[in-house]
Amino acid sequence: MGNVKNVKEVVAFHANNICPDDLPWIPYFGDAKFKLLKANPVTGQTVTLLKVPAAMQLPAHFHPGTVIVYTVQGTWRYLEDPWVSKAGDVVYEPAGSSHTPQAVGDEEVITLNIVEGTLDYLGENGEIIARDNWESFLKKYHEHCAAEGIEPVDVTKF
Repeated sequence: MGNVKNVKEVVAFHANNICPDDLPWIPYFGDAKFKLLKANPVTGQTVTLLKVPAAMQLPAHFHPGTVIVYTVQGTWRYLEDPWVSKAGDVVYEPAGSSHTPQAVGDEEVITLNIVEGTLDYLGENGEIIARDNWESFLKKYHEHCAAEGIEPVDVTKF
């Protein structure tokens, strides 16, 4: 590389390894559960595993930020879209989208979800009836660990 002038010092963070087996499944909606793998208080990003029983429909939701979903197991879809996601597929949800997730088939669904910002759950008329973000997911995680006598892992560290 050529001469670079006016370079500021780079602050480097270290990568983390997260073992999902070390984290509990936490009740979410009905029989659906999640594992909080990462909560980033700086950017608001959350990384979760979501486990949904076969044929279960989750509440409609809207998100102002981007969401990326990797299907680990099972098949699922959004009621509003014609496609079905299967194991190995990646779904990219642009900021400002809303949809209603549903597991299809007779197999439990597990997805890896990377969410930027909030998830706003919608009522029948499209109004926001509840909201999740990095803080609420972290609170649910800590409350579940306390109730079950589990030592929580710091999922916010860099």
